[in-house]
Amino acid sequence: MIDSMCTQFEADTGIHAECLAMGTGDALKRIETEVDNPQADILWSGTIGTVKNRSEFFADYTCANEEFFFDEYKNVEGNLTRFDTIPSVIMVNTDLIGDIEINGYEDLLNPELKGKIAFCDPAASSSAFEHLVNMLYAMGGGDTPEGWDYVTKFCEQLDGKLLSGSSAVYKGVADGEYTVGLTFEQGSAQYVGAGAPVKTVYMEEGVIFRGDGVYIIKNCPNEENARAFVDWLTSKDVQEMMNNTQYRRTIRTDVPAGDAMVPMDQINVITDDEANTAAHKSEWLDKFKDIFTQ
Repeated sequence: MIDSMCTQFEADTGIHAECLAMGTGDALKRIETEVDNPQADILWSGTIGTVKNRSEFFADYTCANEEFFFDEYKNVEGNLTRFDTIPSVIMVNTDLIGDIEINGYEDLLNPELKGKIAFCDPAASSSAFEHLVNMLYAMGGGDTPEGWDYVTKFCEQLDGKLLSGSSAVYKGVADGEYTVGLTFEQGSAQYVGAGAPVKTVYMEEGVIFRGDGVYIIKNCPNEENARAFVDWLTSKDVQEMMNNTQYRRTIRTDVPAGDAMVPMDQINVITDDEANTAAHKSEWLDKFKDIFTQ
């Protein structure tokens, strides 16, 4: 997605774009380190729930396409522009799963799957943190003993294996290193669309749809070009291209869901308290780390 869309951006605007790819957590650390002399103009991707607590690093900007967004994805904060919405999903390797039924989180506790589940560090990956939040709300209604009880059982199923980044999850499942993986919709849908032996499962216990953002770094060296990128990324033509060829679900009201994605009205959609999630992120990450290491 990064390569093809950056190439298209350059072709459409004449603006050269260089992208350094890393996990959201690492990107935020780098932005903080460079706060007195920013070396980048944009943080592209990273869910709102992951970035919101570090919003002091980003400049206010309302993009030219805001009026076309669904209300729940509008930039009410002033500096957090959504460009797509990402549900958490389970990715299943159909060659390896055999007769095991995977319909949701509860099915991941099957003893036959111990050590065969791909998941990465929620502190390093926004998609993994969103799965942690989704687990807590789907299995316990939020930050409850029931939710953390499920997380504890799930960590036992990982058998000491915790991957370093989001891409390692969906690549690991597609390559047959793992039978199932907890990832985001595009990570799985891109392989489904390519005909790989995988399928996407939307958890029957409930799926949170989280806005994914594009953020202009405060005092960046090329703010005019950064604004041009945000406007380009959220335009109708680019949203259609992204939705239909890159498997990223649009937040525009005038662009329908792509063929490789299940319509939202066929999914058990649940919500969390986004402000509460942002406020307790560090606490929940520490608790997950304690559970996993123990």
